[in-house]
Amino acid sequence: MWPDETALDAAARRLDEWESSLAARAVRARDLSARTQALTGTARSADGLVEVTVDASGLLTGLRLDERVRQHSAAHTARQILAVTRDAHTDLLRQLTDATTKTLGADDPAARAVVESHQRRLGPDPDAPDAAAR
Repeated sequence: MWPDETALDAAARRLDEWESSLAARAVRARDLSARTQALTGTARSADGLVEVTVDASGLLTGLRLDERVRQHSAAHTARQILAVTRDAHTDLLRQLTDATTKTLGADDPAARAVVESHQRRLGPDPDAPDAAAR
């Protein structure tokens, strides 16, 4: 099957390199998972009335309302909560992108796929009203 011992050695070296590459990718993937699970995104409204924190999945984990929200309508406060939640998602997306590119490398196809996945999940909703409508 192998014409000579040199070809067999070369094939064995390629397999060893491939195995090492896979092991290194697995280590980086575990590292990225650990780093991203601990991330949170936080944002605050310009007037300081609303502060929102989201976890690594983008789920709301903290909501702080200043007592001054009582001076505004419920609809106004609701719009602020939604807008600040989007800003917290943007903050989280920035952190996730940074962690991914630092861990896997900006040119890595897997890194690009991970970042694109985060962008689809956390990026701006095309159906959401724009900032001018707030």
